[in-house]
Amino acid sequence: MATETDTVTDPGAAEPALTVDELAARAGVTVRTIRFYSTRGLLPPPVIGPRRVGRYGPDHLSRLALIEELQHHGLTLAAIERYLEQLPPDMSEHDLAIHRALVASWIPDSAEEASREQLERRAGRELTDSDVDRLAAMNVLERTDAPDTFRIDPGILHLGVRLLDVPIELETILAARTVMLEHSREAARELTRLFQDEVWGPYSERERDPEAVAAMKSLSAHMQPMVVQALVTAFQRSLKEELRARYAGGSASG
Repeated sequence: MATETDTVTDPGAAEPALTVDELAARAGVTVRTIRFYSTRGLLPPPVIGPRRVGRYGPDHLSRLALIEELQHHGLTLAAIERYLEQLPPDMSEHDLAIHRALVASWIPDSAEEASREQLERRAGRELTDSDVDRLAAMNVLERTDAPDTFRIDPGILHLGVRLLDVPIELETILAARTVMLEHSREAARELTRLFQDEVWGPYSERERDPEAVAAMKSLSAHMQPMVVQALVTAFQRSLKEELRARYAGGSASG
C-alpha cells in the first residue's frame, strides 16, 4: 500500500502545488487526517519535490471530498477503503468530482456555512466580489442573510475556484445555468410522470396502505442515485458527441 513518502509522477496531470498544510486548509481537514488517510491508502502519495517536500494536486482535493461524502453516508473507514479500491486508478479530478456528485445524491444536502475568511481559506486565495458572484452563479455557494456568511458545497468548491481563471463572462455562466435548470427540470418531470404511470400505478389502489406507501418511498430512495447516474452518463456521452461533431471535422462518429 502506498505511503506519503513514495514518489509518483503523472505527466498528464496538473502540476501539484499544495503542501500538506495547504491541502488540509483547502479540504477543511487536519494534517494528521491527511497523513492517516495516506497510510491507509485512501489518498495517492504526493509528488516529492525539492528538499523532499510532498506536493499535492486537485485529484487529492477531489478524493478528500469523496471520502467526506462517503463518511456522511455512514460508511466506516474500512468500507470506504474497499469502495475506493474498486475505482479505476487513473480517475481524474473531474471524474472524482462527478463520482462525488453521484454519491451526494444518496444523502441530504451537506452544504456548510462559512465566513468570508473561511471561504477564502478553503479556496486558497483571496476572493473579490466578482469572484463570489461567479461562484454563486455556478451554484458553488449561496449567500445568506449575513453579508459575509455563505453556504458552500465543499466538494465542488475547488473546481469552481479553478473556473474563476477561465475567461468566461458571468452572463455566459448564468445563461448556461438557465439551460441546465430548464432541461433538468423537464427531465425530472418526465421521469416522475413515467414513474407514476408505470411504477406507482400498481400501488394506487392501496395508496392508503401504510406498508405500500413505505415500500414506494423505499423504492424511490433507491432509484434516485441510479437515475442521477444515468442522467450524468447520458449527458457526458451527448456532450462528447456534440464537441466531436463541432470540432473534429463536423462528424459525431469515431
